[in-house]
Amino acid sequence: MKLVIFSVEEANKLLDEIRPRMRRLVVAKRHFDELQSRVDLLKVITEGAAEGNSDVRELAEVRKRQRAYAEMISEGVQAVHRRGCLIKDLDRGLVDFYALSGDQLVFLCWQLGEAEVSHWHTLEGGFSSRKPFDPSDHRERPDRSDSGHD
Repeated sequence: MKLVIFSVEEANKLLDEIRPRMRRLVVAKRHFDELQSRVDLLKVITEGAAEGNSDVRELAEVRKRQRAYAEMISEGVQAVHRRGCLIKDLDRGLVDFYALSGDQLVFLCWQLGEAEVSHWHTLEGGFSSRKPFDPSDHRERPDRSDSGHD
């Protein structure tokens, strides 16, 4: 993945594309996790069961549905990452955007449900260390050609 440096305005503009995808991914992840709980239960129930057992057939079907969700999630995450963003927590819909604060590389931080990007944290910090920002703290990119944007 090529490093893309975002201004606050660019990150917020990209949210128009990312927000609906993140909603779908969070829901898909929730369904995947629910199916995993069912798989775990069915594995216990079907231990030693015969091939034709209805629980064995259900386990195969649940695993098939789970694989479909896994593929959809993987493709969706890759699509967001190709835009230069990083999905940090799929359960929460947490996305980071590389940005500059002065000469320091930082993350602009957005979570599904927030209207816009309005927080940041250091690369070493995480969601718990994020702070609201003043847009004047983040300078515009000096040269678009170095950023990875087309």
